[in-house]
Amino acid sequence: VYLVVFHLSFVMFVWSYGKTIFTSPATPSNEFCLSKADKEQYEKEERPESQQEILRRAAKDLPIYTTTASRAIRYCDRCQLIKPDRCHHCSACDVCVLKMDHHCPWVNNCVGFSNYKFFLLFLMYSLLYCLFVAATVLQYFIKFWTNELPDTHAKFHVLFLFFVAAMFFISILSLFSYHCWLVGKNRSTIETFRAPTFRNGPDKNGFSLGCSKNLREVFGDEKKYWLLPIFTSLGDGCNFPTRLVIMDPEQLAVSSQNEPAKSSVANQSFPTRPLSESQNRLLSGDCQWVETGPEEENVKSGAKKHIIVSLES
Repeated sequence: VYLVVFHLSFVMFVWSYGKTIFTSPATPSNEFCLSKADKEQYEKEERPESQQEILRRAAKDLPIYTTTASRAIRYCDRCQLIKPDRCHHCSACDVCVLKMDHHCPWVNNCVGFSNYKFFLLFLMYSLLYCLFVAATVLQYFIKFWTNELPDTHAKFHVLFLFFVAAMFFISILSLFSYHCWLVGKNRSTIETFRAPTFRNGPDKNGFSLGCSKNLREVFGDEKKYWLLPIFTSLGDGCNFPTRLVIMDPEQLAVSSQNEPAKSSVANQSFPTRPLSESQNRLLSGDCQWVETGPEEENVKSGAKKHIIVSLES
């Protein structure tokens, strides 16, 4: 049984590690690149206001709902494209990475949308592997301290192996626990330190749909594939469900705090709702967005005016 567990954990560890290393970071699709005319016009303009106007015109049909802290369109001068939500430029890889979490030197690769699940499984199987090694060596480690182990050179190997396994277990446990917390909150490491800016202002819970749906967004709908290093994450990495469509109970308090900020940014040209999120599988079980026609808008506005007039009278 011990040999089976050992070989199984080792195989899954190597498999996950390999997938994390050799999976190329996902990059934005061509629709986020400026057209040739817009690119030439953007490069000719010297004023930032004029450049932003070009970017806003190019991004009006794109599923982009986050901006910079100064309310500017997120544009990468290096890759010459409009950054999708949660996308960041990696200076080490010299490419814009979808849903970038961080650049990991241990795997010599960017951890993002395409390999985040593999990275989590790599941490989990590394944790189990270190735990298994430490548990199997523990009895010999105890004999070493009680002088019951034969006086051979092997006892130093036992001592070294136990300490290495234990130290790696503790360090990986803290890292794995942190990323489990990030998955539950639907945040990346970058978003933890710098909250994404929506039309209502910065919101660190802007992409959170609840713990269960956040988990499915990373690991997929079919639980039988969750523990296998096979890509099953939902979405395309360019468009993510946001709290503009659905509210979490844990996010209602945050949204109420952001209400005063609405009036100050009402004139900004941001989309009033996501383009395709109402059709996302993560939102299929919840209330969908209902289009409001011009007549209904007039009725609502008339009703509001009637209420205001009544109150004034």
